[in-house]
Amino acid sequence: MTDRKYLLEQVDDAAVVQLYADGFSALSLNDKTLIWHLYQAALSGRDIYYDQRYRHALVMRQLLEQILTHAANVPPATLSEIRRYTKLFWINSGPYHNLTARKFVLKCTFEEFRAAAHAAANAGARFPMFGIETVDQLLERLKPALFDATSEPMVTCKTPGPGRDILATSANNLYSGVTSADLEGFTEKFGLNSRLVKTGDTLVEEVYCIGGRYDTEISDIVMHLTNALPYAPATMRTALEALIRWYTTGEDADRAAYDIAWLADKDSVVDTINGFIEVYLDARGIKGAWEALVYYVNIEKTKGIKKLAESAAWFEERMPWDPQWRRPDVTGVTARAIDVVVEAGDSGPVTPIGINLPNDQSIREGHGSKSVSLANINEAYDKSLPTSYRREFAWSEDEVTRAETWGAIAGEVTTAIHEVLGHGSGRVADHLNGQPQLVLKEQYSALEESRADLVALYFAGEPKVAECGLLPAEHQAEIVQTEYEAYARNALVQLRRIREGSQIEEDHMRNRQAIVHWLMAHTKAIDVRKRDGKTYYVMVDAKAFHDGVGRMLAEVQRIKSEGDYAAAAKLFDTYGIHFDPALRDEVVARVDTLNLPSYTGFVQPKLLPVVDKDGNITDVEISYPQDLETQMLEYSRNY
Repeated sequence: MTDRKYLLEQVDDAAVVQLYADGFSALSLNDKTLIWHLYQAALSGRDIYYDQRYRHALVMRQLLEQILTHAANVPPATLSEIRRYTKLFWINSGPYHNLTARKFVLKCTFEEFRAAAHAAANAGARFPMFGIETVDQLLERLKPALFDATSEPMVTCKTPGPGRDILATSANNLYSGVTSADLEGFTEKFGLNSRLVKTGDTLVEEVYCIGGRYDTEISDIVMHLTNALPYAPATMRTALEALIRWYTTGEDADRAAYDIAWLADKDSVVDTINGFIEVYLDARGIKGAWEALVYYVNIEKTKGIKKLAESAAWFEERMPWDPQWRRPDVTGVTARAIDVVVEAGDSGPVTPIGINLPNDQSIREGHGSKSVSLANINEAYDKSLPTSYRREFAWSEDEVTRAETWGAIAGEVTTAIHEVLGHGSGRVADHLNGQPQLVLKEQYSALEESRADLVALYFAGEPKVAECGLLPAEHQAEIVQTEYEAYARNALVQLRRIREGSQIEEDHMRNRQAIVHWLMAHTKAIDVRKRDGKTYYVMVDAKAFHDGVGRMLAEVQRIKSEGDYAAAAKLFDTYGIHFDPALRDEVVARVDTLNLPSYTGFVQPKLLPVVDKDGNITDVEISYPQDLETQMLEYSRNY
């Protein structure tokens, strides 16, 4: 398979990469059929996430797609620009960059776009107009969304500046007419799975459930989950039934019951994540964005990560933080390497590389956690990465060689530790009632990602990791050095993603900046060097790096365990949010010269059932579209 195509195209700074799931064809017919129904459940909810990200996103998408599919008389230059913009729109599930949170706009003129829309309408395009709205009225209504980067410029704004509100300055659709001040004294019953709307002086929770907000999409999801039940093993069936119940009632108690049932399913070959889960989209860090993944276990790659999970108690006893914040009883920690078949919503086309759930701290402490490392995603990233990327920002040829030799395995190891031990470790003070996010607010997600990264960096060189089979013991020191070098480089390289402004909004980016700049300020582990007018972050002392990570980790855990909001805010304001625009401009110029991508969107595998004359599924075929536009248009037609 060495000649297969991974990198399909590059749209501005976004790489488009094909995802492969090689083990699917070897699965049993029962498991393939189970995946088919879960696949449909996953794709049935994709419009939920579009709507959560921006209230105009679905109308904008339909307008753009109708122009693309009725484009015979659209001028080629205008069509090319509309296609470029629409591809970015699909990759980012709306008009906001997935990582920087900033809005991107069309580069053609409004008059050119209007002419294209009318040409498409004359060719039979059907636009999503309100009532007796005309095409021109629709276009005028959407003009700020499509063309004005200063109108609602940020989808999520956690640092809006003095006197400005984090909700009022965030364009996402998780709130309507609500400011932070409105929430004082208000208790949300459906914090994770509702849109909060202010009507007059009243706050109303629009619950995401059957009969509530997103009824149509959730009803379709539930239908496909119900169709999956006969093919699911007993423990998975129990979890799916609990998920259906939560989607039906919206009640938080049913969400918790689902989390617990999902954790109890430790052995199924096939699994799914489906629901309102991660809170990064919400500036408050409370409301869950919808996402879905369907996957099967990669048995060979699971061996090492499973041993790591089985050793979780051993690592917990050696965490470098105050012993009072160590979990006394580490149970229920499970981990697997998986191959993804489909991702939607908050997890696709832009995807995580590892996941640890549930996020409910009280359930983590009482019932454990389940981690997955997305093996085929990691492989696709590695196969599609240009070699010039490493060479441009590495200080020496030795560093380049290490990155090329050990970079992939170093990333896999730290991702596994991050998810299994990082997110799954530690405890919080009793007065927080298992919900530190309520007091840490907009700082929580970045703090938690910092904590998990620090755990991974701290233990990557521990011989126990090699004993678990995650890496070869004889090369562990080189692998750790490779990871430390890459981590330092990344704080510099990731600035390429933020082409405007001088502050970082995305939580994972904040956490990486905070760690590297804290280490620069408190250790001698990283040098800032210049050569030929170019800046380099060079890891020069692995022991100092490791020891510094341990000290920072102890403080980060204390902040989380005690709910110290002031300390969290100071940490990120000092080390994680602000950067020098001149340095960013240098980095951008370097990557643009090499035409290097800043982030990746994935084209998913396509499934198609084979049925006999009686309608029974006799097989499920998998194929690889290798074309973003074809897949996105097909999704919009079918789901």
